[in-house]
Amino acid sequence: MDRNLALELVRVTEAAALAAARLQGKGDPIAADRAASAAMELAIRNAKITGHIVIGERDDIPDAVLGRGRTVGTGDEPEVDIALDPLEGMASLADGQSNAISAIALGPRGGFRYFDAPFMRKLAVSADAADAIDIREPVFDTLVKIAGTKRVYVEDLTVAILDCERHDTLIDEVRRAGARIELVRDGDLAAAIAAALPGTGIDVMMGTGDTRQGVIAAAALACIGGGFQGELVRDDTGPHDGEGDYGRVFRAGDLTGGSNIMFAVTGVTRSAFLDGVSFRPGGAVTHSLVLRSRSGTIRTLRTEHFFDKEPDYT
Repeated sequence: MDRNLALELVRVTEAAALAAARLQGKGDPIAADRAASAAMELAIRNAKITGHIVIGERDDIPDAVLGRGRTVGTGDEPEVDIALDPLEGMASLADGQSNAISAIALGPRGGFRYFDAPFMRKLAVSADAADAIDIREPVFDTLVKIAGTKRVYVEDLTVAILDCERHDTLIDEVRRAGARIELVRDGDLAAAIAAALPGTGIDVMMGTGDTRQGVIAAAALACIGGGFQGELVRDDTGPHDGEGDYGRVFRAGDLTGGSNIMFAVTGVTRSAFLDGVSFRPGGAVTHSLVLRSRSGTIRTLRTEHFFDKEPDYT
């Protein structure tokens, strides 16, 4: 895949972020999500790819414009898999809180995995701890090993965990181990990326969350060598396809194909690794990251948008 595709991707996430950011703090998460999806769909039409959406909008969204199975782009080569989330953290955005992002990943055809299991237990760390983690081990042992690779005390680690009732036991275990905790209100994709990047203040992301976001996180971490492990969680909705996938530990390469992945993410509100959209007279400023697995590059983009001119993605 041509490296210039990375710029095509960031135009797509910028469009979604700009649309969603106008609804920050307005108390309507569904409207914000729809705005982001519509803007992303419009922008991706002009991407010079034949893109097959493997991970798209949630399956329960009626008339999803970016749902699984859709084909997007201009119909040109290359033919690729796509995993996307137009707006992660829509509830946080609706309340004017942090960690709302727009993200998209692109990989070779047939590389991205889809599971109909809704939940996945996840563990994400930076590259220096990637070989030390095992999601099946006790929390205390995991944190001790991560601290050892980073040459710090467990008490120095910060663990990001979704703030929900199902994590009460996990939170207690992390506290007993002595590590610090940052509770995340809505969506763990941003937390997983933050755990893999230097200087974010997040060392580990743990917990059970959306399987779709797990695959997208795996794509991001595959680009920068971060450690990601996921394990599907059974729910009470009955049998699922792929019964053999339960009990298996999936790593980033297992979920994405592992090679030649491109990833773009734009901040909607401020997160540990990106500023959010800021509006100014006649335009706005966005902040994005573009990642490539082939080169390992991490590009930071600050983009000024002028609303009286034609959008960059047309």
